[in-house]
Amino acid sequence: MILQDVLNPESILIDLKSCNKDEAFNELVTHYCKVNKSSAYSEIFDTILKREEKMSTGIHKGIAFPHGKTDAVDKVRSVIGISKKGVNYDALDGEPVHILFMVISPMEESNEYLRLLKHIANLLEISQFQNELRSQADAIGVYNVICKYEKTLTAKKPK
Repeated sequence: MILQDVLNPESILIDLKSCNKDEAFNELVTHYCKVNKSSAYSEIFDTILKREEKMSTGIHKGIAFPHGKTDAVDKVRSVIGISKKGVNYDALDGEPVHILFMVISPMEESNEYLRLLKHIANLLEISQFQNELRSQADAIGVYNVICKYEKTLTAKKPK
């Protein structure tokens, strides 16, 4: 599973307004519900919040992976948020977060869900990926960067 399977340019928020992670969760879940015509805001927000209470998902310098599993969604989906100013996220490294990959999955989709989280982690190992994401002016630019690096990552896999 790759990001292109679970998002499109509409699923990408440029210039998050949030100052802290709860505001960011609100912004991301609201956007998810709007793009996917979902009325499951409370269930998704609560799922993300409950997962975050276990341990911060701000795990990579400037990157956070708010995620969770709920039957309020029908398949694995993602929303990306980019913050130019940074979000006070209580990240493990203490730094503000600039890119948030929110991943939501139905309860029974563990394999696809974990595969996507691993795939995002692999993308982050490519040194220029994060910088190029942050430098984009619009959602289509962010989506094109994701496609470019997913193609690079796929090409590196042994056949």
